[in-house]
Amino acid sequence: MRLSVRAIEDAGRGANRDLLSFGLDEIDRRLAGGGLAAAALHEVAGASASLSDDAAATLFAAGIAARRTGTVLWALGRPDLFAPGLALVGLGPDRLLHAECGRDEDVLAVMEEGLRHGGLAAVVGEVGRVTMAATRRLQLAAEEKGVMALMLKRWRRSGQDPLALPSAAVTRWRIACAPSETLPVPGVGRPRWHVELARQRGGAPFQWIMESCNAEGRLALFALSADRPVAAEPGERRAA
Repeated sequence: MRLSVRAIEDAGRGANRDLLSFGLDEIDRRLAGGGLAAAALHEVAGASASLSDDAAATLFAAGIAARRTGTVLWALGRPDLFAPGLALVGLGPDRLLHAECGRDEDVLAVMEEGLRHGGLAAVVGEVGRVTMAATRRLQLAAEEKGVMALMLKRWRRSGQDPLALPSAAVTRWRIACAPSETLPVPGVGRPRWHVELARQRGGAPFQWIMESCNAEGRLALFALSADRPVAAEPGERRAA
């Protein structure tokens, strides 16, 4: 898919550059500022190394990007992005620009270049191990140009939690699959996810059971009883 320079520059103009609301009070009121900071870096990882959790984390990030107005740059760590799945959560091929990178270093370079361009709705990158310095660069680039950065942290063979290392990301999320809704007839109901806000700058961590993103990239709250605080990540302190 080819996109002109003008099309990329026009993408994202007029969008809310301050906050991106989930449209759910149970989530938004627990996010510092009342929503996701638009000009910031956010990290998402599967709760385990399973393919199902990895796919859920990918769709969670795609749903966030889909709610931004304009073109989304996606820097691939491996050529396995399933376009029909992204389209189901509102991120169609007409809005997506792929960059096949391979190495983490290349993904980070493409992300930073996309963020500093300033004309995109969001930049998504798939990485494994990232240094604190690299996340600081991405956070500064996102702040400078008002573009949202979403980093998909992949599990590696070492089995280390992708969110174990410190990061400058404003929010860090863990996503896991949960049992889907029981239907009165044979079939599979809307998928459910265990959504954990593992860390946020200036706020407390929380977790919810959510119904997965719809065709507009929006989640639905399944059970208020599942909404409860969680312990902060070891070795991390919440900002005041």
